[in-house]
Amino acid sequence: MKRIFGFLGTEIFLGTMIALLSVFTAVSGYQGAMADSEQNKFEILGMQSLNDGNAEYLTANQNITQDYSYFDNWYLNVDANPDIAEYYQFNFSEELTTAVERSGEDNPFDEEYYNAMYAYPSELFDESDTNFEIGSQYDERGDQLQLVMLIMALGLAFAAWASLLGAESNMRLLFAFFGVITFAAGLFIYLVQVPTVGG
Repeated sequence: MKRIFGFLGTEIFLGTMIALLSVFTAVSGYQGAMADSEQNKFEILGMQSLNDGNAEYLTANQNITQDYSYFDNWYLNVDANPDIAEYYQFNFSEELTTAVERSGEDNPFDEEYYNAMYAYPSELFDESDTNFEIGSQYDERGDQLQLVMLIMALGLAFAAWASLLGAESNMRLLFAFFGVITFAAGLFIYLVQVPTVGG
């Protein structure tokens, strides 16, 4: 046991620990910054899709209102004034034309019609949700990588202090031991708890 603890205080062990802790501190810091950048990118994409979806939803509402107006005027004139009715029918949206062909003139404004009219805004809302979800995953990844960096930096401080103390100092062995513990904790979090996006 004494030999093991004695090995913790050797120059080669402390030098190796400092190198490993430095590398993992730098890697986790870099990956954390990249995760934050990706989070920002996907949140912006999510907002763009959400704004576009809202705009398209309002446009769909206006088109539905116009369809109601055109359909009412067509319906009132279809028998008495075919030419006028034809003008209104010409202005039907593609979705309303399909609905009339499918359901007849009694109930063209069915669920299928509304689904067709709101299909594009719904697609944009789904895209927005997906982007926000990916952004959230990157946020969680970035948080865990920040924790890894903090633990590794703490371990680096322990190992550095240990290397500055005399070879016979008990504090040298204690700081070296703390350095090993923090390295193991940081490595565990990095390998096990840091989520992969989409995983």
